[in-house]
Amino acid sequence: MASDTDTAKPDPKARVGKRRAKPSGPSFFRWLPGSRLGRLIILLNVLGLAIIIAGSLLLNELRRGLVGARIDSLTTQGELIVNVINRAATVGEPTPELDAQAASEILQMLSNPRSQRARLFDAQGNLIADSYWVADRVEWKVLPPARPRSDQRGLALDLNIGRPPPPPAPAAQKALMMEVGQALRGVHWAGMRTTDDGERVVSVSIPIQHVQAVLGVLTLEASDVDEIIRAERQAMAPFILIAIFVTLVSSILLNNLIAQPVRMLARAADRVRLSRARAISLPQLARRDDELGDLTRSLEDMTHTLSDRMDAIERFAADVAHEIKNPLTSLRSAVETLDLVKDPAAQARLLKILKNDVQRLDRLVTDISNASRLDAELSREDLRSLDLGRLIGEVIQLYHDTARPGEAAVRFAQPDTLEPIMVSGREGPLGQLLRNLIDNARSFSPSGGQVRVALERKRGQAIVTVDDDGPGIPPDNLETIFERFYTSRPKGAAFGGNSGLGLSIARQIAAAQGGSIRAENRKDARGEVQGARFIVTLPEASR
Repeated sequence: MASDTDTAKPDPKARVGKRRAKPSGPSFFRWLPGSRLGRLIILLNVLGLAIIIAGSLLLNELRRGLVGARIDSLTTQGELIVNVINRAATVGEPTPELDAQAASEILQMLSNPRSQRARLFDAQGNLIADSYWVADRVEWKVLPPARPRSDQRGLALDLNIGRPPPPPAPAAQKALMMEVGQALRGVHWAGMRTTDDGERVVSVSIPIQHVQAVLGVLTLEASDVDEIIRAERQAMAPFILIAIFVTLVSSILLNNLIAQPVRMLARAADRVRLSRARAISLPQLARRDDELGDLTRSLEDMTHTLSDRMDAIERFAADVAHEIKNPLTSLRSAVETLDLVKDPAAQARLLKILKNDVQRLDRLVTDISNASRLDAELSREDLRSLDLGRLIGEVIQLYHDTARPGEAAVRFAQPDTLEPIMVSGREGPLGQLLRNLIDNARSFSPSGGQVRVALERKRGQAIVTVDDDGPGIPPDNLETIFERFYTSRPKGAAFGGNSGLGLSIARQIAAAQGGSIRAENRKDARGEVQGARFIVTLPEASR
């Protein structure tokens, strides 16, 4: 029979081709090691870190506090220089003018830091003094290394690698003149602009006023903002490196602690799916005291339960095949012999055998169908409170209405209590449990005998007893009778009337209702067996 069962199993090789296709994801990070989830964890961590770094650099570069502080410093310094020039370099009455020579000397005397540039314009916007002229400062830049003569064509391009091309001189000059023009109208101007060589500077333009007349404009610009930002970036470099290290370590830990265990679970599930294993077993993960450990233990318990259920189904299928073969063999033998027998009496006996085998097959198929549907019915219906006495009365009334001459009568001993005995269960399966016990008792009872059903309440439980007047049960078989297809019957009992599934189904129903069922023999005062007794215990419903 084991070979019959094995042939019903799916072929693992046949199912490999039906494996679900892996979802096609972005291919730009497939070069990273580890699983898809691990790569995603690493990328998300690195992406978040990159956003933080880029944002900090941009915010440092455009920090308003730094620019505002520089503007305040330049404004204070410029107002001081303007006051000195206004007092010492203003000539002429009643029409004042600016003495360019004196103003230039004052600008030379009030020397500026190397990171600042001061320029002086007259009332017409003409440049009359520049701190670069006074200090004989020459603008200089570090040139790239010399290149071979054969590679001179790309030199001009390489000089500007890594920085935007400088704006054209007319645009920078125009921005400067607009700033000077604002100041010539008596407005203090402050802000940022770009110089001729593309360098950003903080600039302030302050009008030189004598009473109400604007005699000129002093422009101060500082180019040390980029240097300060560069220094801040260098100061942030160690913190950025530490953040990168911490992020990479955390990504690797997340990959090892989450992604790899999930991948192991997926592979174990694939082995179960391909029938190379009956259950998931990952003890190294089940010992973990976290959510993945809980998930692993739950999956192990689930697959072990499914494996036990599959084993039970396979055993049930093997038992069914064995039980069906017996009446089929008898039917085939009787059919083959029927044409060869000419004696009417022998033919009648063969026809009786055929009838009994057909009856046995019908009862067997019916009970097998009921047993196979039982699990689904028990899980589909909800438990509810019901009156067990009323249910027993309805079942027994059905036997009274369909009673035939010679069959054992069914009697119900009503409980003494006036209060109904309520149990929490399902009415359909409980009714089937009672019918299976009564049918079993009637089949063992002699003609004209009785089957007695009693109900009582004892210590918060409902006790149902079913007694018969049969020969009793052998002591060694008090538990065996609840096994599937157990059909040991006394001599002279009707052949084919029972499939051996009734008591097994009754015990399964009782266990599903939270109760139990057991069998014992009734004995008289002399210790002689008077019949069998089945005792069903069900928990009483809470009031």
